Amino acid sequence: MFPDLTRDDVFRLETRRLWLRWPRQADAPAIVRLAGEKAVAEMTSHVPHPYGPEDATAFVLATRRANAEGAGLTLAITPNREPTRLIGTVRIGVLPSENRPSLGYWLGSPHWGDGLATEAARAMIDSFFAYTNGDELHASARVINGASRRVIEKCGFNATGSGLQAFPARGGVFPVDTFRLDRRTWASFKAWSSTGFVPQGRHEEWAHAH
Repeated sequence: MFPDLTRDDVFRLETRRLWLRWPRQADAPAIVRLAGEKAVAEMTSHVPHPYGPEDATAFVLATRRANAEGAGLTLAITPNREPTRLIGTVRIGVLPSENRPSLGYWLGSPHWGDGLATEAARAMIDSFFAYTNGDELHASARVINGASRRVIEKCGFNATGSGLQAFPARGGVFPVDTFRLDRRTWASFKAWSSTGFVPQGRHEEWAHAH
């Protein structure tokens, strides 16, 4: 799905406040602490609760493998002045149950309410339409997750309805609202002034630290 440019672990996206980079093993403790919080995990389909160090290690290895293969792209969300400090993740990939690319993300609760999830998601969406031939992107949110729906809508997605979706980590299926963003609609959001991505190359020394 993604080209060679994104398949190197020095790849990153830069926004006004964030650097998005490949996850690293050094991120595992932050992932355990932030993703493992019940309020975060229960809104996701694949983050277990409780969440242990072995889960974080498996997550990092799986996402790095998928990134290297171009099957998807998962990036750590970090403050641009502290690129080693993970505060969440954002992903675009094809879910096993669906044959279409979808957006997913989580953000640690200490960072809620500042627009950071929207900023990270917009940069990732930009990279998807700029770097791939995909014509549309999908997203979903639990019907009880109003904050996530607002992020999706602020990224230009249009609601397509509602339904049931499997949440393996939650042990069942749950009602979700579904959304779709096509390339033409995305193009109308090119005026986003605060979240344009800036891909960087091998000269970024911090990207080599693991």
